[in-house]
Amino acid sequence: MNTDVILLGHGSGGKLSHQLLDELIIPTLSQVAQSDQNDAAILEGIDSTRLAFTTDSYVVDPIIFPGGNIGDLAINGTVNDLAMSGARPLAISVGLILEEGLALAELREVLQAMKAAADKAQVKIVTGDTKVVPRGKGDKIFINTSGIGVFDHDLKILGNAAKPGDKILINGSIGDHGMAVLASREGLDLQSDIATDSMALNHLVTKLLAEFGENVHVLRDPTRGGVATTLKEIALQSQVDICLQETELPITQTVAGACSILGLDPLFVANEGKLLAIIDAEKADAALALMRSQPEGGGAAIIGDVVEKSSGRVMMQTAIGGMRAIEMLAGEQLPRIC
Repeated sequence: MNTDVILLGHGSGGKLSHQLLDELIIPTLSQVAQSDQNDAAILEGIDSTRLAFTTDSYVVDPIIFPGGNIGDLAINGTVNDLAMSGARPLAISVGLILEEGLALAELREVLQAMKAAADKAQVKIVTGDTKVVPRGKGDKIFINTSGIGVFDHDLKILGNAAKPGDKILINGSIGDHGMAVLASREGLDLQSDIATDSMALNHLVTKLLAEFGENVHVLRDPTRGGVATTLKEIALQSQVDICLQETELPITQTVAGACSILGLDPLFVANEGKLLAIIDAEKADAALALMRSQPEGGGAAIIGDVVEKSSGRVMMQTAIGGMRAIEMLAGEQLPRIC
């Protein structure tokens, strides 16, 4: 594999992505330690007010897919990155890079979806920028968003805070977004109604933190690289071992069947409306009940445990009783999913 140039795998969220970050981007720009790398930066504002700041770019192909489009995906993704730090999202910027030839009707549909998603999340789009590149120099539309949130509490929700004994919860089914985009992109007739799970999770997070507070140790949305990669990141940051239970993973039959046909592992397929919550074991059942009572968490499940302090391993107890090691993918399973 040629490691002297950028490959699609560098955008996967897997091993190549982390190599690019750890060996080039972060040492050059900021030198943030691995244990401090989260979905949003925490800043001190006026009068010691804590702020969360995040940025993301969206290059999904196709730009319109079952259940959503690149517009609401961008808003929901940015809101969720702020929410995973425990912050209340306040404002978002939108940068549009448009390719010459993009139909105004498509652009209008994307913008309307952005506005609807922002209104639902109760966040304001406050600033932005628009650039146009020549035909053939882009792919219809790329979107960059940045978001600012404020903390209404003193809790610290961080990727390095998982503790032995904690339970791992997810608020619903795995892999829906990635399979919806792939089926649309490739024109696959899967004879199913797979649609993106893209949605904002800040209202659900607010309820979790109000009810369980300091018992919530880690929140993370498993986007690029899926549940497997996200849990591996948390395990490495917290220096713990994690054990998943395959029989408890919420995967719909349609997604499982599509992944089986295409030779994909649902654990590595992107999600855009799911969160992983690592919570004190004593509160896990109550947190599960709360999740299931909310519109964003009807399919919630407890999928595993934080086992012990270690070097950051993730294992899975399989349905047939064996143990499987879970590692990050080396390359790209599904490019341009978000």
